[in-house]
Amino acid sequence: MPLWLAATLSAALFQCWRTALQQKLRGKLSLNAAAVVRYLYGVPPGLALVGLWWWLSGSPLPSFGPWALFLCLVGGVLQIFGTIFLISSFAPRGFAVGTAYSKTEAIQGAVFAVILLGEHIPPLAWAGVGLGVCAVLWLSMAGQVRSIGEALRATAQPAALFGIAAGACFGLTGIAIRAANQDLAAADTVLGALCTLVITNAMQTVMQGGWLLVREPASLRQVFSNWRNAAPVGLLSAFGSACWFTGFALAPVALVRSVGQVEIIFTLAFGRWYLKEPLKQRDVIGALLIVTSVVIVILS
Repeated sequence: MPLWLAATLSAALFQCWRTALQQKLRGKLSLNAAAVVRYLYGVPPGLALVGLWWWLSGSPLPSFGPWALFLCLVGGVLQIFGTIFLISSFAPRGFAVGTAYSKTEAIQGAVFAVILLGEHIPPLAWAGVGLGVCAVLWLSMAGQVRSIGEALRATAQPAALFGIAAGACFGLTGIAIRAANQDLAAADTVLGALCTLVITNAMQTVMQGGWLLVREPASLRQVFSNWRNAAPVGLLSAFGSACWFTGFALAPVALVRSVGQVEIIFTLAFGRWYLKEPLKQRDVIGALLIVTSVVIVILS
């Protein structure tokens, strides 16, 4: 199995797991506090991963120039805004629609990659990306809309617009991180990706942590007082982001984002076997379509 594929599948699993834990934490912390946890508590595990890979590989640590640092900053800001847009899409009756349209990040990321990075994506891969996006829309919106006309009208809802904006931010985040890794030209690509992760997470901690310090000082204290619940979220976030960043460094953004859609399958599996939720027919159909799209992307 190619390393980028293994990293992307692992990233989807870690992200699903981290989201489940973060939902629990959300009941104890404010929105911004719950968000900063993944960055703040993700930096120490990230540093540990850098040290471990550096020791195992024996490769020199990469040197970050101004452009690479700027791209890390841009990627960090885009990820923060993507999260804000995604949560803003969760308005009453807008959860399914917002979530669905945020998952267009795969197709948006593919377009951005072609325009900004000049990446070449085979026609078969485009078909796989498109099928994956359609499968996610099916899973998220089945039962919510009953016709193509309703689906088109749903696109004009604020939830959909926020979801599309979130997808754009997440797609551009992958572009910025991949460009930062390319600028590094590290002797060891994985080591470069891990270093990029730590730098980006540190910047995000300063930015969103600074916001908390100024606007929500009480919430910042809660971030530290709830460290027992927050630390696992940061650990899983670090592992997941390390895998995402490795995938972005080794393969085109469109392929990584498309394969990453298997997160939906992990979520369905978690609900079925852990929460004992019954699977509906549309869940099975959507899962099969996602698996098919991933196979098409891999074959490309």
